[in-house]
Amino acid sequence: MKRLGSGVVQVVLLLVGLVWLTPLAGLFLSSLRNDRDNASGGWWTSFTDPSQLTLENYTALLENSAITSAFWNTVLISVPTTLLVVLLASLAGYAFAWLEFPGRDVIFLVVVGMLVVPIQIGLLPVAKLFGEIGLFGTIPGVVLFHVAYGLPFAVFLLRNYFAQIPREMLEAARMDGGGEWRIFVQLVLPLGRPAIASLAIFQFLWVWNDMLVALLFADSESQPLTVALQQEMRQFGSNISVLAPGAFLSLVVPLAVFFAFQRHFVQGVMAGSVK
Repeated sequence: MKRLGSGVVQVVLLLVGLVWLTPLAGLFLSSLRNDRDNASGGWWTSFTDPSQLTLENYTALLENSAITSAFWNTVLISVPTTLLVVLLASLAGYAFAWLEFPGRDVIFLVVVGMLVVPIQIGLLPVAKLFGEIGLFGTIPGVVLFHVAYGLPFAVFLLRNYFAQIPREMLEAARMDGGGEWRIFVQLVLPLGRPAIASLAIFQFLWVWNDMLVALLFADSESQPLTVALQQEMRQFGSNISVLAPGAFLSLVVPLAVFFAFQRHFVQGVMAGSVK
């Protein structure tokens, strides 16, 4: 019965995985078909007629300057934002968890309170401020906005994770002559790697897939891939050969990032301390 139950669970998980992968497979096959084939039948017809599949759409995508520029803009927005949020939140999380300074708890409560502030409230005031200082419509402006609104949750997450580190471990490091910076770099960061990796993944996915902030704060030269694809959808009937590979490219990059870091999810804080 135990083996039967395990087999049933595996079958169910396999079916759920297939259901979730079906749209991805359909998008990929659609990106390999031309406009005529996509208009005449569904993507599943390529199984009976493999001659429909071609790389011409991806060649056209690489020749589309608007899409390629938007892709690199997305990289230039997502990567610095993720790195800055992880770096600043790690420093702040350690300070709130283990350093004593006046007003620490009050400041942390203010940071936590920012979690309930909807992002829509800050769009117009920040847009006006960015216009006055010359950041509106630029990539640094979009990055700065994402960093500001990503930090409250990041600080809250890492502070709570760092606070679970045994105090005795930190005290032993201090007794061995380790300073706060050395303890942070050589002890706290390795122990917090699972939480940091999780934060980096979620932050990257949120920024990569964002369109609301990009629509308001990015101009035509700094717009990311989500905005470029949205503009192409105005002519969806004639631009499916560009939309399909562009959408698949926009989906594959976050998947690659997730699978590159997913092994850190199964690592516990004590497993890292043993190493």
